[in-house]
Amino acid sequence: MNVRRRLVSGTAVAAATALGLGLLSACSSKSNAADGNSGKLDVVASFYPLQFIAERIGGDHVSVSTLTEPGQEPHDLEISAEQTAQLQESDVALYLKNLQPSVDDAVAQSEIKTKIDAATLTSLEKHGNEVGGHAAEHDDHEGEEGSGEDPHIWLDPVKYAEVAEGVGKAFEKADPDNAADYKKKTAALVKKLDGLNTQFEDGLKNTRTKVFITTHAAFGYLAERYGLTEEAINGLDPESEPSANRVKDLEEMTKADGVSTVFYETLVSDKTAKTIAADANLKTDVLDPIEGITKKSRGDDYFQVMESNLKALQSALGAK
Repeated sequence: MNVRRRLVSGTAVAAATALGLGLLSACSSKSNAADGNSGKLDVVASFYPLQFIAERIGGDHVSVSTLTEPGQEPHDLEISAEQTAQLQESDVALYLKNLQPSVDDAVAQSEIKTKIDAATLTSLEKHGNEVGGHAAEHDDHEGEEGSGEDPHIWLDPVKYAEVAEGVGKAFEKADPDNAADYKKKTAALVKKLDGLNTQFEDGLKNTRTKVFITTHAAFGYLAERYGLTEEAINGLDPESEPSANRVKDLEEMTKADGVSTVFYETLVSDKTAKTIAADANLKTDVLDPIEGITKKSRGDDYFQVMESNLKALQSALGAK
């Protein structure tokens, strides 16, 4: 495992928390104080997919900030003292446990009244290097940060809709005066996600092959939802290096299953994907795990990037 992904020690988190508390007065003079004066529900989301849900459901009633900046690989986040203070001042912490351990520790030690763990709002599964619609044998690779479970639930529109419903209910409870609006916006978001699910079902129903290769196993839930098989170069860790045997297996599999494309993503290096593609005479393309929106993203928000992902999959799989 990448050394940058080590768990933050209890001592380090305690120190950051203590320092963060000391920064409360300084931070209060910034935007958080304005948010409090405006009467809005102050929500801190751990990374983009949860920020997107909070903004769509909360609308004008919430002030949403994120701990992971655009372009930053969320798995690598080490929460700062100022961000710890930001959490302490917020009304709601919206995060995904086991994706960003430093966030987990900071939320656990905070006194925030409403803590929403998206992982509890839907069911999580264990995914390995190979995940899909046929009898894939899951390897023993541990999940993100050793949890054993795949956290990439937002890439399945059905599971993402379940998370949205849970977030909506939590907002209603935290801010009952605006419960009717939260309920209405949640229903609208879920309806749009249902439509996206239908787009994927119809768009991937008839394809020349069902197998696709990605840099890391972020698309396991999506693969299972639509009867596909994801073969990941690096397993659940996007920055690990594949073994020589894994590379050989992938090259053999591309011939057997008629794979045409190796997918890479925008926030990590494309070097390994392009090397394997060149060796096997394959194309490369982007399949975005939507962990953050940047200038490189093929779309301005979750829905636009997911639709771009669908087009990329249709092209690679030979949709009919």
